[in-house]
Formats: sequence, C-alpha cells, structure tokens
Amino acid sequence: MNLSEDDKNLSGYRLLAIHAHPDDESSKGAATMAKYVAEGNEALVLTCTGGERGDILNPAMDKPGVVENMIALRREEMATAAAALGVDHRWLGYIDSGLPQGDPLPPLPEGCFALVDGLEVAKELVKIIREMRPHAIITYDENGGYPHPDHLKVHEASMIAWDRAGDPDFAPELGEPWTPLKLYYTHGFVYQRMKLFHDDLVAAGKTSPYAPMMARWEANKADIMARVTTQVECSEFFPHRDAALRAHATQIDPAGAFLATSAEVQAKLWPTEEFELARTRVSSELPEDDLFAGIGDPAEADQNNAAVFSKN
Repeated sequence: MNLSEDDKNLSGYRLLAIHAHPDDESSKGAATMAKYVAEGNEALVLTCTGGERGDILNPAMDKPGVVENMIALRREEMATAAAALGVDHRWLGYIDSGLPQGDPLPPLPEGCFALVDGLEVAKELVKIIREMRPHAIITYDENGGYPHPDHLKVHEASMIAWDRAGDPDFAPELGEPWTPLKLYYTHGFVYQRMKLFHDDLVAAGKTSPYAPMMARWEANKADIMARVTTQVECSEFFPHRDAALRAHATQIDPAGAFLATSAEVQAKLWPTEEFELARTRVSSELPEDDLFAGIGDPAEADQNNAAVFSKN
C-alpha cells in the first residue's frame, strides 16, 4: 500500500463527519471542523440524504417557489455552508425519510434512506473511508442525537463501517483496507449549555427561545454531559459555524435557538463543542480536549496503518 505524499497529504490529520441531512453538519461539531481545517488538517463532511422532505423552518423563506425548488436550494445551501467551514463535502445520494408525526406513526415512505439495509449503506461508507483514510470519524449515538429515522440509520451504518473498513476480507472491490483510529458521537444539544444561554437572555430582559428545548430535556431526564469525554475549545470559529448555519436559510430561523446567543457571548459562557469517544484503537487519557489525542504524528499513524495492512 503506497502512502506517498503525491496521493494523500500526510502533513495533517484527516477527519470524516457523517451526517444525515444538509444542515446537520452546521449544528453538530461545525466549529471544531473549521478549527482543524484552519490548523492544516483535512475534514470531509458526508451528507447521506438531500434533505428532500425538510420543512421550511425559517418564516422568511416561507414564500412562493421555495417548496418547489427545495432540492436545488438545499444543495446550494450546503455548498455555501461547506465553504464557510472550509470543509470538503460529498453527497451519498439517498432520499430523505422525513420525520414521521402522529400516533401511531405513519409508515416511512418507500425508497427512503431509513429503509435501506444498513450493510448497503455501510459499504458506501467503507468505500469513502478507504479512499479518504480518516484518522477519526464523527457520527451519531445510538439515539441518533434525537430519534430521527435517518439519524438512526447513520449510526447503524457508521458502526458497521468502523468495524469493517480495515478488514481486508470485507468487500475488497471497495479499495485497500483502512482502519480509522477513533470514532466519536457528536453531542450538540447539551442542557447545561442551553441553560446558561437561557439565563443570560432572561437576565438581559430578552425573550429566550431555549425554554421548549430545555423542557424536553428535563422531561426525558437526559444528561448528555455525563457521556461527554471530549470538549474541544473552538470559540474562535463560532463565527464560521454561525455563517454555516445561516447558509441553511430554509432550515435555520435567525431568531431561533441556534443563533439567539451571539458568538461572542457563547465564547465567554461555553467555548467548547462536545463529543463522546465511542470507539478507539489508540490510548488516550480522558477527558480529552482534542479529537486526535493519542494518535501521535499523522504521517507515522499512516505508515503504521499501512504496515498493518501489509501483514494481512
């Protein structure tokens, strides 16, 4: 396996972020990715669906022509967001499943992403992993971050791909094996963080949009911070994240919770983004402040990975 600099930049780390829909990358770990890219590393965002069934969540975009052109608009929004973060981007090409509503829930639409066999999706991921050769992967936890069927499918396929990408006997037609070293769940919705921002707005006599989200967390008694292993200080790149969020104009209301607290205030109150180290093949002392902690020199890590392959 040749890992020459002609065929892959070995000067930095490589990070693969697997997301369900366009806009997910901007609300989950966006500033962290922008930080790593600015430091000379490579980050690739993989978007599994086109967001075809997304609703218009920004009242300013609820106007003629938007729904009819939703697919094209969301592709344009994604390109603008990727540019704001400095990341590379690919579409996987599956069809958005939508978020079922009602009791009982209606069946998922035929042909949607959530109904695709997890192994089939995983093979697509393995192909990209073997081509990009990421040192670390970002994906969703077993609850999908929240239980959207597409997020759950991302989790399922990501875990299969993590296990199989480095197996030389698995789908050799997809490329030479590559073994990612760390896998993280991204935790973008932290109750304690929202509470700080909520209290700050209330103290300033402003209306807070965080209360409904906080109520859901309180009702579920979910404490994501108890799972967090890794907090990356990335406040310098909150403006990049906010620009990426605003790029998704059909999905992000500027008056909503994502943008209600300025980047400057967030930098003072909560300057990190949160992750959970879910799988690792290297030793790293917890808690961490770096997704690449324990990997060491990236070029050496690449050569070690190649050496493992050559022994199989």
